[in-house]
Amino acid sequence: MEYRRLGKSGLQVSVLSFGSWVTFHKQLEDGSADELMGIAYDNGINFFDNAEGYAFGESEKMMGRVLQQKGWDRTSYILSSKVFFGSRPNNKPNQTGLSRKHIVEACHEALQRLQTDYLDLYFCHRPDQNVPMEEIVWTMNHLIQQGKILYWGTSEWSAQEITAAHMVANQYRLIGPTMEQPEYNMFNRTKLEKDYLNIFNNIGLGTTIWSPLAAGVLTGKYNNGIPEGSRLAMEGFEWLVNKQLNDDRIAKVRQLVPIAEELGCSMASLAIAWCAANPHVSTVILGATKASQLTQNLQALEVLPKLTPAVMQRIEEVLQNKPVVTPW
Repeated sequence: MEYRRLGKSGLQVSVLSFGSWVTFHKQLEDGSADELMGIAYDNGINFFDNAEGYAFGESEKMMGRVLQQKGWDRTSYILSSKVFFGSRPNNKPNQTGLSRKHIVEACHEALQRLQTDYLDLYFCHRPDQNVPMEEIVWTMNHLIQQGKILYWGTSEWSAQEITAAHMVANQYRLIGPTMEQPEYNMFNRTKLEKDYLNIFNNIGLGTTIWSPLAAGVLTGKYNNGIPEGSRLAMEGFEWLVNKQLNDDRIAKVRQLVPIAEELGCSMASLAIAWCAANPHVSTVILGATKASQLTQNLQALEVLPKLTPAVMQRIEEVLQNKPVVTPW
């Protein structure tokens, strides 16, 4: 396993990590979650990602039960949660968003569900235009001072919003966001490869990227329709089908398959390795429902050194979507 620093922090995170969105509680029971987290940990993964909104808190409860059962040294792994969407099916005012009240209460609830004394990483799951940036930054710093979280970050924030948070932090001599969790894959590149460049260069920012397989589209399993039992076949995830699945993407995946075959790997391993090849990616969050899937995804580590400039250029010729960066 390769380990990278999370932005400019001293924290070392495995380049591949394990997340629970969609899978925990919705697709997996405790036994399967235990098996998958065990495989991840035994292969050097040290970061396990979660959020209050995943299965209305049930995902965190499941991960907490598994961690208690495993009994791993708490200092050997990194645990996260996110705050914004709330953990209740019918949220009332102040049970969502980034007010001081909700951030603090959500943190306490996450600690209880995960059965831990502190969170290594705590993310603002979305920006909140209704809360002053000063309130968000101060609240995260209070949680750091209390030892309840170690680093705070953002998820799906714009470059302008992240910069504003750092400006507030600088003004009051506080700690700004250490990391951002954006979607990043072969089809979704603009934020990481263009929008955040000034932050990477001038401030420093770690990234814990999600959906490296574009909800499974980049595995090739949707090349001939939506298989029964797959993520895109799940009730309530029709929006994900509309977002991720279209004829143009399927056509590109079909063209990428021969490249993967020449490298002796699966399409999934190629797509994950491609994400990890970006030097601004700190870790790629994996999500799997079967041991065979996770084992295959972990093979991306073997693919990474095979991604020569020539191979990357062949991939670009298929994708035809590299963001244009305008020099200042």
